[in-house]
Amino acid sequence: MMRSVFLWLAHNQWLKARLPRLWFMRRAVRRFMPGETMDDALLAAEPLQAAGIGTMYTRLGENLTSLDEAEEVAQHYEVLIERIVETGLDGEVSVKPTQLGLDLDADACHRLMARLAARTAAADSYLWLDMEGSAYTEPTIQLYERLRAEHPRTGICLQSYLRRTAADLERLRPLDPAIRLVKGAYDEPEEIAWRDRRAVDASFAALAVEFLSGSKGRPIRLGLGTHDVALVELIAEQVAPAGIGRDAFEVEMLYGIRTREQYRLARAGYRVQTLIAYGDAWYPWYMRRLAERPANVAFAIRSMLP
Repeated sequence: MMRSVFLWLAHNQWLKARLPRLWFMRRAVRRFMPGETMDDALLAAEPLQAAGIGTMYTRLGENLTSLDEAEEVAQHYEVLIERIVETGLDGEVSVKPTQLGLDLDADACHRLMARLAARTAAADSYLWLDMEGSAYTEPTIQLYERLRAEHPRTGICLQSYLRRTAADLERLRPLDPAIRLVKGAYDEPEEIAWRDRRAVDASFAALAVEFLSGSKGRPIRLGLGTHDVALVELIAEQVAPAGIGRDAFEVEMLYGIRTREQYRLARAGYRVQTLIAYGDAWYPWYMRRLAERPANVAFAIRSMLP
């Protein structure tokens, strides 16, 4: 029920226009993002890098109304890539395809993605395609198939709560893909998605174990995008008998969530990456983060207190 409430809040345009102005909301969101600017995001990465933790950056924002806006987003990410190189950070970039105009012109979106993929590859980095609601699953996978054929240093996010994801993994396997597996944070109907938390967790574990085991020895990447440490350790335990170590995949968590666990996992031999979000379009993203995990709500309430 709480999840449904926060997902409703994420889509409410009246609240979206008003709540971000309130001081306590701006204070609470700082738990999950270091600030709204690129400089804020890059500065937050320094102590993480010192601990051997990599970073992934995303500028918050979603659907656009013109391709001119998509060009501005692409230029912003080009500057970000340059700044990552200048600062010597071990950083990668994640972009929502709708930020580059997927809704408006799929070919134009591909051209912009390819441009960013070339820039990230030249910087010895990686470009990730973020996943949005189920209406965008197929267009995003098609975009990735086209992009991956030209630019191997690219990855895609898939969601374990969608019933189609096992088939999507098999479809992408011939590409030796880079996959960021998450549970999913949108309100999807029962016919296409598991809504029970236990079923989503079971799907996440099964997908991760099968992908790692079935791709052993191949140049794939798998990022486990979850704050559920017990689930991460379960997956590591299940693939260990096949000779797959903790360094065969990455553990990816959001900035500000389970920070001590991120450092602990890095010390324990896991490859850890922190996703740092920034930008002023944070309201719907923040509501989805609260919907994902009940503990996030407690964090938010404590953050609002003086």
